[in-house]
Amino acid sequence: MSSSNIRSSLPTEEQLIEFINKGKRPINRRELAKHFKLTTSNRRALGVLLEKLVNAGKIHRGRGKNYFSLDQVPSVSILEVTGLDDGGDTILKLVDKRFEKSKKKIYVNNRSLSGPAPGVGDRVLAKLEPSKHGFSARVIKVLESSPNNFIGVFNSQSDCGLVDPSDRRLKATFIINNKAINGASDGDLVQCETIPGYEMGHPHARILKSFGNSKSASAIIPAIIAKHEIPYRFNKVELVKAKQSGATTMKKRVDLRHIPFVTIDDETARDFDDAVWAQRTPNDNGWHILIAIADVSSYVTPGDPLDKAARDRGNSVYFPNTVIPMLPEDLSNGWCSLVPNEDRPCLAVDILIDDQGNKQQHKFLRCMIRSAGRLTYSEVQDIHNRTLEPDNNISNELIENLFGAFFSLNQNKNNRGTINFDRPEHQISLSKAGSVLGIGERHRLDSHRLIEEFMVLANVCAAETLEKFKIPCMYRTHEEPAPERVVALRKFLKFLKINLGGGQAVKPRDFSILIEKTKNRSDFLGIQDAILRCQSQAFYSPNNFGHFGLALRRYAHFTSPIRRYSDLLVHRALITALNLGTDGLKTDDIDDFDKISEHISMTERRAMAAERDTFDRLVASYLYDQEGSLFDAHITGVERFGLFAEIVGIGVSGFTPISLLKDGYYQFDSDRRALFTEGTRKKYCLGDSIKVCLKEVNIATGRLLLEPVKQNRNNKKRKSYSKKKSEVTVKNRKT
Repeated sequence: MSSSNIRSSLPTEEQLIEFINKGKRPINRRELAKHFKLTTSNRRALGVLLEKLVNAGKIHRGRGKNYFSLDQVPSVSILEVTGLDDGGDTILKLVDKRFEKSKKKIYVNNRSLSGPAPGVGDRVLAKLEPSKHGFSARVIKVLESSPNNFIGVFNSQSDCGLVDPSDRRLKATFIINNKAINGASDGDLVQCETIPGYEMGHPHARILKSFGNSKSASAIIPAIIAKHEIPYRFNKVELVKAKQSGATTMKKRVDLRHIPFVTIDDETARDFDDAVWAQRTPNDNGWHILIAIADVSSYVTPGDPLDKAARDRGNSVYFPNTVIPMLPEDLSNGWCSLVPNEDRPCLAVDILIDDQGNKQQHKFLRCMIRSAGRLTYSEVQDIHNRTLEPDNNISNELIENLFGAFFSLNQNKNNRGTINFDRPEHQISLSKAGSVLGIGERHRLDSHRLIEEFMVLANVCAAETLEKFKIPCMYRTHEEPAPERVVALRKFLKFLKINLGGGQAVKPRDFSILIEKTKNRSDFLGIQDAILRCQSQAFYSPNNFGHFGLALRRYAHFTSPIRRYSDLLVHRALITALNLGTDGLKTDDIDDFDKISEHISMTERRAMAAERDTFDRLVASYLYDQEGSLFDAHITGVERFGLFAEIVGIGVSGFTPISLLKDGYYQFDSDRRALFTEGTRKKYCLGDSIKVCLKEVNIATGRLLLEPVKQNRNNKKRKSYSKKKSEVTVKNRKT
C-alpha cells in the first residue's frame, strides 16, 4: 500500500481530537485503531499522527501511550494549593505544566483528610475524581509544606493589615490582625509566620519582624538574606578563634618575599586572595608565571569551629553594599588577605608556558610572599594603555609581562574552543541611605580577562596534580548539553538559516564558532540566550566529568579559599598529596566528599538566587515611579503564555502575558520560539528588539509587567508567518 493510501485511511486530526475529547478516561492506540477500523499496516502512521498532536499541545500523552484531552486530568497526580474560593474551599492546581490549559477546578475533599487541611503553597499527592463543579482531590500524602515563615510587603488597612508575599508560589494575600502587626508601617518589608484560620478568603499570618521601607536596600538585602536562609552571624566561639589568629611563621615555607607580586581586584574589594607575577623565560620562548593564593588552610583546620562555619556557608554572598563572608573579617579581610607590604602565607603554583599558551610544567609551593601593591582592574588597564604611571614599587615591565602571558593564554583558550559568552553585566550604585542612584553596565577589560585566564591555569594545575597523585579532588564540573536541548537549539537556529556544527557529538568549539559568526547580527542576544539555555549547570563533584564550557578535561576551584569552601578542600588535598604539612585532608573530609559536594553546589545556587533576587528588587524600587515610561528591550523568552524581555541598559527582565498582545489571535511556535498571528506580519521572536511600556512594578515580588508598544522594524520586513507543524494555538487570556 502506498504512503498516500495509508494517510487517506487515517482519521483527520480533528476526528482524533474530537473522539479523544469525548472520552471520560485516557484512550490507548489499540482502542483508537479499533474505533477507526484501521488495519495493522497503518497503525504506525496513527502513532506518528498522535505524537504530532502531543507535540503541538493539542492532546496529552500519559503512561503506556494513553492519550487524553487537554481538559482531562490524571487520576493520581501532584497538586499545589493556590488559595481559597469565595466560599472558603481550598483550590488546587496540577503541578505538571502539561495541564496548565485545563479549565477544570480542583477542590480538596475535606472528608478524606486525616490531619490538618493543606495550606497555601503546600504540595500534595492526591487521587482525583470528577465532581459536580470540577474535580475532588482526595489527599493521599502531603509532599511539601509551604514555609511557615515568608517575606512580603505590608499594606496597612483601617481595621487590619494585608501582606503580599515575595514568594511567587504563594498566590494568596495574607491578613494580619491589628494585634499581630508588631509595629510594622505601611509599605514595609516584613517577615511573617503563617497561623491557622481564614478571614474573607485570606489566610492568617502574624508579623515577626519589619525590615523597613520596601524600596530601600537597607530593608531589601536583610529581607532576602532571611528569605533564602543564608547564615550571616558567626557565634562567639568562631569570632574569638578568628580574633586570636596571628602571623604565620616561615617554618618550611619557600621564601618568595623578594618577588614583586601584585593583587588585581575590583575597586570595592576588601579581601585579596590571589596575587600574580610573570616574566619572560630565559630562552625567550615563553613565560614564567607565579600565582600565589592565600593559605587559608593554615588558619582553618579540619573539624574546628571555623571549618564548620565555612562548610555551613559554603561560600561568601555578595550584595551591592555588603558581603556575607564565609569567614570572619579578622581572617577574610585580615590575616588571610594578601594586603600590600605585609608577610602572608600562600600556596603558590610556579608555571612555565610557551608563546602559544601551552603549559610546559608546573609545581606547587607552600610559601611566604609580600605583595608589592594592590591594583584595580582599571588601574592595570590604564598602566598597560600608558595613560597611568604605576607606583614606584610596581614596574611597567611587570604589567607588560602579565599582559604578554595573558595574550599567550588567551590564544590557547581560543585554540581549545572555549565557549565565550560576552553578555553585559550590570551594577547598581546606592546612596548612603540605601536608595538606588543608578544602574549601569560593567565594562569588561582585558585586565579582567587577564586574571580570569591566570586563575583558570592555576585551577587546571591543581586538578592535574591531585589526579596524578590519586588524591581525592573536589572537581568543578560542567557536563555537555543534554541531547534534547541540542536538538531544540538546532531547530531554532534552522529557522534563522544558521547551522550549528558538530553533528550528534557537539563540541565546545562548535558553540564558540556559532557565537563568533553571529555576533554582528541584530538578533545576536536572542541567539546567545538560546545557546545559554542549551547548556547544563556547573556543579561540584568528587568525580571528574570535565568542564565542557572551558573545553578542559579536568578542572577544580583552587584560587579563592577565602570565599569558597571547595577551594579550601582542594588546598588541603594538595598539602596531603605533596606532603606540605600536617593540616591536609582528613579521613572525615574524604568520607563526606559526596555529601559536601551536594551541599556546596546548593549554597552556590542559593547565593546566585539571592544576588539575582536583590538585583531584581532594587531595580523594581528604582523603576517604581517610572510606570508608564517607554524602554528599549529585547525578547529573552517566548512561551505559549507570553513573552519575557530584558530592558536594555538595565539588565532586568519583565513579563508580557499574552493577554496584553491585543492586536490579534496569537499562536505559539515552540521550534522558532515565537508568537505570531497567522497570515500577518505580527510576531514576537526570541531575540527581537522591541519597545515596551512599563505597565506595572510589583515591589513584593520584584516583577515587572511590560506591554509592547510597537514592532521591531526588522520584523516588518519579514514575510508573513505561515503555520508549521510544531505550533500551538493560544487564546488571549490573563495569566
